[in-house]
Amino acid sequence: VQLQASGGGLVQAGGSLRLSCAASGFTFTDYAIAWFRGPPGKDRDFQAAIDGSGGYTRYADSVKGRFTISRDNAKNTVYLQMNSLKPEDTAVYYCAARYGSSSWYQSSYDFWGQGTKVTVSS
Repeated sequence: VQLQASGGGLVQAGGSLRLSCAASGFTFTDYAIAWFRGPPGKDRDFQAAIDGSGGYTRYADSVKGRFTISRDNAKNTVYLQMNSLKPEDTAVYYCAARYGSSSWYQSSYDFWGQGTKVTVSS
């Protein structure tokens, strides 16, 4: 089982980035995928999640209207389009997989990617 997050980088405030989470080793459509963010080794905050079919999404209030989560089941990949980025969005972003429905809680996720760093300069 592997989740590979990529797409992070340095961007100015107001800019955009698209993160990708490529999955392998499990039946992708059976799993909801979420994005969390936080400092390495610390608790992570929920950002967005999408169910296995792509028909249901949920977002943290702080990113609603700015971030969009989507998935391409043919490519076993989930995306997080981040627009209107703010300095407070600076963090390491992690993708995670949960069998069945999505959840707000990091402890309920089964697999985690290694994280990709996003830095938003003011």
